[in-house]
Amino acid sequence: MKSHVVKQGIERAPHRSLLHALGVSTPDMKKPFIGIVNSFTEVVPGHIHLRSIADAVKESVRQNGGVPFEFNTIAVCDGIAMNHAGMKYSLPSRELIADSIEIMAQAHAFDALVFVTNCDKIIPGMLMASLRLNIPAIFISGGPMLAGRYCTNEGEQKVDLNSVFEGVGKVVRGQMSEEELEQLVEVACPGCGSCAGMFTANTMNCLTEAMGMALPGNGTIPAVDKRRIELAKEAGRQIMHILTENTCPRDIINTDSLRNAFIVDMALGGSTNSVLHLMAIAHEAGVEFPLSKINAISEETPCLCKIRPAGTYHIEDLDRAGGIPAVMKELQSLLNLNIKTVTGSAVSDIVNSAFVKDNDVIHSRDTAYSNKGGLAILFGNLAPEGGVVKRSAVAPEMMVHEGPARVFDSEDDATKAIMGGKIKPGDVLVIRYEGPKGGPGMREMLTPTSLLGGMGLDKTVALITDGRFSGATRGAAIGHVSPEAAAGGPIAAIKEGDIISIDIPNNKLEVKLTDDEIARRIACLEKFEPRFKTGYLARYTEKVTSASSGAVFSK
Repeated sequence: MKSHVVKQGIERAPHRSLLHALGVSTPDMKKPFIGIVNSFTEVVPGHIHLRSIADAVKESVRQNGGVPFEFNTIAVCDGIAMNHAGMKYSLPSRELIADSIEIMAQAHAFDALVFVTNCDKIIPGMLMASLRLNIPAIFISGGPMLAGRYCTNEGEQKVDLNSVFEGVGKVVRGQMSEEELEQLVEVACPGCGSCAGMFTANTMNCLTEAMGMALPGNGTIPAVDKRRIELAKEAGRQIMHILTENTCPRDIINTDSLRNAFIVDMALGGSTNSVLHLMAIAHEAGVEFPLSKINAISEETPCLCKIRPAGTYHIEDLDRAGGIPAVMKELQSLLNLNIKTVTGSAVSDIVNSAFVKDNDVIHSRDTAYSNKGGLAILFGNLAPEGGVVKRSAVAPEMMVHEGPARVFDSEDDATKAIMGGKIKPGDVLVIRYEGPKGGPGMREMLTPTSLLGGMGLDKTVALITDGRFSGATRGAAIGHVSPEAAAGGPIAAIKEGDIISIDIPNNKLEVKLTDDEIARRIACLEKFEPRFKTGYLARYTEKVTSASSGAVFSK
């Protein structure tokens, strides 16, 4: 056992003394040491209940012959961090999470790890750490929040956090009173769990399951469902089996399992952030996965689900319809079914026992919403290294759009313009210097996109940025445009009124300028000056790479 280096031999006597101080008994010294990586915090609704999840895991580990040791990671709530300087820290926290887990696991020589996770950057950060350490590991999420219920004169509506963001736009437009907005605020988030739609957290929990690193149900069983605790106990049992078999993350996450994840992602119409995170996970796995490969997957994968924000269903409905195993059942001819999973079985065994319980929530391939996947990567002279759009959440009339650029060098300036009524139908908002280096940290643009939706402009106005979007975003919102403005990308050359052409069906994003004109304008730009000179964000600006490679740290 790896943990022998802290508990065996006369030279480890001091170590054993310290372990006894923790309550480790002499018989325990002969058992595997299992790290329980818990992202519990009292400031994130998706994590507020994770103590109970971790307790269930630890109880099960003990019952099955292991010694659990719980430690914590940081966790940022993107919703609370949204639309102010705090959002600059969200994506950068992913690297800190991975690094801190590496430090704790190596310093204390754990034999295996159980990752207790739930929200946006924590899941990929933990996956990156698991691959870097490559010791037996399993994931158990806290599960999704239930949708809220909002009663009006027109009846009861199912709502979520995104409903509140869009409600702000409705108030600005005069379609909702401030009193009605506050009533919505009270009911939109009814309790613990990751926000109720196919936003980034739930997308990543579903894809962790699809990749084989979590048990069936990980992505969809609601946080308050008793099955969530049962799943946590099963994860505790299963980590001991995985340890016995010495099944490690790199035995599971490879080119084929990443491809499976992207296929499921396309069928679900997942968050655009999944592209950023899966690329970073591929990097840690040592797997080459170019963005162009994602479009090839999208071309052959049908979109089977319309979960919020793309449709009216929530994750609880997806769970009721059979969850991720049922989605994979519909996709089985596209998937590699021989991939090993943390269940101890191959993907084929999970798929064979699954079935779709509600064809309104999970469509068959014959009745798919579209023959192409929910995400697309756009290329062109405005995005030579690509940009990402959630195709399934774009109105049909905006799939092809051409209009004048309205250029802003920050999200804050763009938000003021939208709320001030300065954006008109047909415009293309350009929000730049919000990329990995420029922001820094790629702030999510949920406030401007939700304002556009709430004001009824999401079907007439497009938005492109070198920043990124919340998984709750809908509309012709194209993010991760690379190279970013701070790196001298073409998006930095755009001027007010330039004509921008968006062609999502043909994966194109272009500005009506010649290459010579773009190059001339870029040559005239002043050198980008980092916004932070000290602290973590200064170091992040110096180290982070392009969004097209997952915004990972350079070596």
